[in-house]
Amino acid sequence: MKRQQKPAKPPPEPKLSRTHAPAGLAPIEWQRALRRQFGREQVFGLENTGSEPFFSEFRVSNPESKSTYYLAIRGSQPGDNFCACPDFATNELGTCKHVEFALARLARKRGAKSAFARGYQPAFSELYLRNDGTRTINFRAGTDCPAALARSAADLFDASQGWRLPEDRFDKIGRFVALAARTGHELRAYDDALDFVAGRRDAARRAAALVDLFPDGAADTRWKKLLKVPLYPYQAEGALFAVRAGRALIGDEMGLGKTIQAIAAAEVLARHFDAAKVLVVCPTSLKYQWQSEILRFSGRKSRVIGGGRAQRQKEYAGEDFCKITNFEKLKSDLDLISAWAPDLVIVDEAQRVKNWNTIAAKALKRIDSTYAIVLTGTPLENKLEELISIVQFVDQHRLGPTWKLLHEHQVQDEGGRVTGYTGLDRIGQTLAPVMIRRRKSDVLLQLPSRTDQNQLVPMTEKQMLYHAENADIVAKIVQRWRKMKFLSDQDQRRLTCALQNMRMSCNSTYLLDQATDHGVKADELAELFEGLFVQPGAKAVVFSQWTRTHAIVTRRLEARGIGYVSFHGGVPSEQRPALIERFRDDPDCRVFLSTDAGSTGLNLQHASTLVNMDLPWNPAVLEQRIARVHRMGQKHPVQIVNYVAKGTIEEGMLSVHAFKRALSAGILDGSSAEVSLGGSRLSRFMKDVENVTGRMGDGEAMAPAEEAAQVAALELAAGVGATTADADTVTATAAPGAAGTDQESAVANIDPWSGLLRFGAELAAAMTSPDNGSGTPHPWVTRDPATGVRSLKVPLPPPETGKRIADALALLADALLSADNRH
Repeated sequence: MKRQQKPAKPPPEPKLSRTHAPAGLAPIEWQRALRRQFGREQVFGLENTGSEPFFSEFRVSNPESKSTYYLAIRGSQPGDNFCACPDFATNELGTCKHVEFALARLARKRGAKSAFARGYQPAFSELYLRNDGTRTINFRAGTDCPAALARSAADLFDASQGWRLPEDRFDKIGRFVALAARTGHELRAYDDALDFVAGRRDAARRAAALVDLFPDGAADTRWKKLLKVPLYPYQAEGALFAVRAGRALIGDEMGLGKTIQAIAAAEVLARHFDAAKVLVVCPTSLKYQWQSEILRFSGRKSRVIGGGRAQRQKEYAGEDFCKITNFEKLKSDLDLISAWAPDLVIVDEAQRVKNWNTIAAKALKRIDSTYAIVLTGTPLENKLEELISIVQFVDQHRLGPTWKLLHEHQVQDEGGRVTGYTGLDRIGQTLAPVMIRRRKSDVLLQLPSRTDQNQLVPMTEKQMLYHAENADIVAKIVQRWRKMKFLSDQDQRRLTCALQNMRMSCNSTYLLDQATDHGVKADELAELFEGLFVQPGAKAVVFSQWTRTHAIVTRRLEARGIGYVSFHGGVPSEQRPALIERFRDDPDCRVFLSTDAGSTGLNLQHASTLVNMDLPWNPAVLEQRIARVHRMGQKHPVQIVNYVAKGTIEEGMLSVHAFKRALSAGILDGSSAEVSLGGSRLSRFMKDVENVTGRMGDGEAMAPAEEAAQVAALELAAGVGATTADADTVTATAAPGAAGTDQESAVANIDPWSGLLRFGAELAAAMTSPDNGSGTPHPWVTRDPATGVRSLKVPLPPPETGKRIADALALLADALLSADNRH
């Protein structure tokens, strides 16, 4: 008797590509098949937490990621089941890898085939959220559903649409749930369904309340009482939009005041909609800026989160209205943030999270808050993947699933490479309820002619070390002044040198050692430019007292392909007009770098942004800089950005009233080191020094990891530090009105023989400088206006350096005398 052969197993299904849909398979079916394929390959754990073997509640766990999700199995078709994972919530497929894994496991159990054929027939009824492209509330009647409840359901839900609840009847759902409770029938109303209804009802109530609060909208006079400074109408409109939306993206062009709009929205939410806790997430370099702006605009104090884990835990436990943290701390502090439970999350500079698949971005999306405001000045229309992820934080359902959006809008060549996007106007329409974006041209008539912003940036640990060393020198000299009421010429020179070194350290360590580049300002400038230069024709002027600041800035510009010109005292006068013409006429030349050699006599009004990398002691010099751009002929509002290092001499210069006048007649802006002060002038000067250095504020240095995150891209692109030849060139071309202090510091950091050679070369250049009016006069050469006689005015180096050079000269003289005696 022949043995009966077992039926052959069907051949395995061909493995699907995750990047290319098979021919003839609809995209939605391809995506479902991918999840089915991936789910069946997994080794998840599956625990039945209900009472039924198949149509029950389950817990699925991933041993690799340690994540666990709740599952509800109701059938074998897409849309029948539920999973609490993020993919199921947004993919509009009605399934996910966890559901498919569970279905594959259950299908192997005895009785599964007949159970799924019979279908889900529970005694209880359900109110659940369905997402088949549009999120809807649906009702499923149980076998024990009372007649009264069934009649009420027939009146409330649309049976022809799968028992869907029309949105205009959301306000009646409470009575329906109450009726089920009175009948004693079990009605399972799931949290996601109730949250969806609550969110829609809250939005409607908020919109109605805003009409009562601000009946004239953005033009309402009540906005004037909201903050300490007035809002422009478009800013009030932005704040109103954010409050009405609840979760919104403000994508205004750079310079339109997104920060004040977010603070205004936070005030409205706090005063009228019970938002008691606000979390600001921003780059490390902007934490203190946010703290300053919140205090300035609203009068509220806020807490900057910093320090070690124990310190941060203590700070999150405090009862603060606002806490400010940075992207890098989100993952490690997620439990602390969740325990604090912010009502509003403000995310600033969202475009800085370049890859929204990063740990920080994923952690950000896990923060649960009722309200959210995302700020970014970079247009996102041509960076679809970034836009999707940013919008997902605001509203994870707004753009629909990524696979669907890319399929509809991505243009690919035959090899599958993305070549562009199409139909972006439809995306704009979809985003309209949650995103507002204005360009300067849209609100030109509302803008002031000039806006000044002092942007506080943190120091790195290396910068703080240099700053502290020189601050100690200043403190000792100040102490000696208090005791003696007299300073020697040597102490005065040491004081001016130490003060200048403190200021230079605020820009970068490169200004002092020419070997490292620890600093935040140049990176902040590069980020500012990335937002600014997406505007066609936008140009900027950047001032610094020191040409070495130009060196660190040009590395960033060159790494990003941004054209620039550099204007300083070492540029021959006959070459200067060409630099100005290039900046004016060349559309690829976007940046004009200048020392104070260009602070007078130049017309640069074709730029509308001016950045001061450092503030001069004398406010008159600052106004001279600004007047290069903010002047007659300027057709656009001018934005002034002053970078100020937090907790340093720069912050002291801002906070002390002495800075409002010319501190010691601007003596520290001169190039001469041969200053001798006495009498009341020295007394006033020392008092100002005490005030400025005594009120430098508290500054937290960036941790090495945070600093590394700021400068990693720069180091990869250009390396750290310039060559010796580059440094020499920078020093040799310093501006006559500002470079003396730069040269002093340069000499202070080189060996005496190099200093002597450089001094000799400079002296030779001064001795041979032209006397016929052609060329650029050497900064050491002066001419008496009455007699026309030329004189040589040599700047002295700091005392320590002078001593080393003098010793070198003595050695050289001894060697020459010995050689002469031998002959």
